[in-house]
Amino acid sequence: MRNVPNSQAGFSYVEVLVAMVLIAITLVPAIDALQVAMLGSGQHEQTAIHHYRAYGRLEELMTGAFTTLYDEALALGSATTPSSYSDAPGTQDRRLVFLSEYDADNADGDNDRFTTGMDPGIVWLRVEIENSPIGFESLKSF
Repeated sequence: MRNVPNSQAGFSYVEVLVAMVLIAITLVPAIDALQVAMLGSGQHEQTAIHHYRAYGRLEELMTGAFTTLYDEALALGSATTPSSYSDAPGTQDRRLVFLSEYDADNADGDNDRFTTGMDPGIVWLRVEIENSPIGFESLKSF
């Protein structure tokens, strides 16, 4: 019998060191990418909460009685004044509700939907989160 030397018995020390260096070099960018993703997930969570709170209030108003919304819109007289359906001042993530009469057909031709030529029986609603880009608009009629 001949004695054959074992040419590949295991990894050499140099191969292990090279592998460790490669892992360390590629691990740093991967961890940085995960850190950015983790920071973004917190922002997304807050945006999702604002979205559902604002949309939930809009749905509540859309299912309510038209006459109460219309009476409030007439009393406000402006699309920029928050209505009594808004959350109390100082509330965290305050929902602002704006109501107004609406010129849906633009029969007067001035392209102004909120100050002239209002159509009776149509209310414009806007719900937004204060100091946030989240907001929803809709129209309701009787």
